[in-house]
Amino acid sequence: MPRILTYNVHRCVGVDRRLDVERVADVIAEFEPDIVCLQELDVGRARTGHVDQAHTLASLLGMRSHFHPALQVEEELYGDAILTALPERRIKASALPTVSGIPGLEPRGAVWIEVMIDGAPLQVINTHLGLVPQEQRRQAQALAGPDWLAHPQCRGATVLVGDLNCTSISRPYGVLAARLADAQRRASLPRTIKTFPSALPTLRIDHCFVSEGISIRSIQAPFHPLARMASDHLPLVVDFDLNSASG
Repeated sequence: MPRILTYNVHRCVGVDRRLDVERVADVIAEFEPDIVCLQELDVGRARTGHVDQAHTLASLLGMRSHFHPALQVEEELYGDAILTALPERRIKASALPTVSGIPGLEPRGAVWIEVMIDGAPLQVINTHLGLVPQEQRRQAQALAGPDWLAHPQCRGATVLVGDLNCTSISRPYGVLAARLADAQRRASLPRTIKTFPSALPTLRIDHCFVSEGISIRSIQAPFHPLARMASDHLPLVVDFDLNSASG
């Protein structure tokens, strides 16, 4: 039974304002995920001690990383990554559209790899959308379009995860839900799993979408003290099965 974990790690700075990459690794390692999708990673940035957080977390977890820098300032990078120890290959990593004329917007992007699970391919896309509804809509439409989910190589079992910065009643969510199924809804959970803010989660903005051919076993967001302190988000952990026809 494969397990995927998506986690906005807030550059490994916890709600106690302490930078601690190993603490984030400990939160992840507890669940022994097969695939780890991370948002808000610093790589070589002065504010976090010039550490390559994607590589360091992958090393601590015994995995390989595929990092995409949504933002680059000279040698300093900031973005998202997918980590796994399973056989994999990188398909695509690139920027998502933004809007002009709004000061302070961060560039956004996505990274897509193909992972082999017991000989069957799984397409995994990790993303982090913007904060403004207009840019969120453009970014969701791009992900649903021919460069990503409608790309010829994106066939068979597919998972899209990430921090969408929007809830399930928003238009960007609806754009993606028209292409893939919300894992929480497919699982028919008695209550929704919320992940933000970590101290007392009231919002469901970290999402997992799945294609046909994927059955959801369980979904959880740990609420113990370590997870509540390590980042301002809780990780979302999803157990699933690949149906025999999904490949």
